[in-house]
Amino acid sequence: MKILVTGVAGFIGCFTAISLLEKGHTVVGIDNLNDYYDIDLKENRLKIIPSDNFRFIKCDLIDHEVVDSIFENEQFDVVINLAAQAGVRYSIENPRAYIDSNLIGFANILEACRHNSVGNLIYASSSSVYGGNTKIPFSVKDNVDHPVSLYAATKKANELMAHSYSHLYHLPTTGLRFFTVYGPWGRPDMAYFSFVKNILSGQPISVFNHGEMHRDFTYIDDVVNGIVSLIGIPAGKDLGWDSNNPDPSSSSAPFRLYNIGNNKPVKLTKFIQTIEDVLGVRAHKNYAPMQMGDVPSTFADIQELAQLVDYEPKTDIEHGIREFVSWYREYYPDLG
Repeated sequence: MKILVTGVAGFIGCFTAISLLEKGHTVVGIDNLNDYYDIDLKENRLKIIPSDNFRFIKCDLIDHEVVDSIFENEQFDVVINLAAQAGVRYSIENPRAYIDSNLIGFANILEACRHNSVGNLIYASSSSVYGGNTKIPFSVKDNVDHPVSLYAATKKANELMAHSYSHLYHLPTTGLRFFTVYGPWGRPDMAYFSFVKNILSGQPISVFNHGEMHRDFTYIDDVVNGIVSLIGIPAGKDLGWDSNNPDPSSSSAPFRLYNIGNNKPVKLTKFIQTIEDVLGVRAHKNYAPMQMGDVPSTFADIQELAQLVDYEPKTDIEHGIREFVSWYREYYPDLG
């Protein structure tokens, strides 16, 4: 198949493209290479993507004319939209970046898919949509109408926008709620990245909510396996969907939502201890209150995806951290 991966210079986008190419697909990748974090890291990710059957186009999704032209010229079978302005806390500081990328950019993707008869749109949502929910594990069948950050609100909005296009234009859309993705080549704004950097340089690390937090850390390989397993399974109508008792994860339209998580939350203090053990260095810890927009726990119920494609995360936190630290020390030899 010919597949578009947006955000291809991003962490998840890069490894999704690599996996698709290894399976024999043709991949077009687009990214705007913005400076939210180190552009060199993004450009170096692009260099590890095999060049055969891959083409990169620098493009910003808010430019609808360029997006439309790419879709018209390429005629994609599948679109995997991973481009977004990421980060919960940055959405408090710079909300307009999220409006432009996550709302306007996604609207342009939906329009291009509609006008070019794309057979399967898969897009990134986030565990952040669960917001103030306290029932765990988080299920795609739960109501998620109380986001606690603008980032989360834009991801919830993406799901609503996708449903409207599924309903109006019969566009098959599948939203994937990712849970704290980590691993080699990851995002420098993520906590685990800064933990390793600060511990190795002798700087203190900030431990929010005094360490009383749990995260469903999910290794990059497990996330990519979940994404790629769905490229041949476009969302279908739920023939048993009941409008009097609506299931938020499906619809009478071709629309689906799935969690992609590890299904094994780890306490933040345990996570830090694992990093310390792998590095062989103890961290200097500054304990602090919860940050604005953050939540105390995430925990993915993955049974829907497991039933559909036998999705089963295989990477435990110890192995995942070892892999990340090994990469970090190679990529940053002066720091590692």
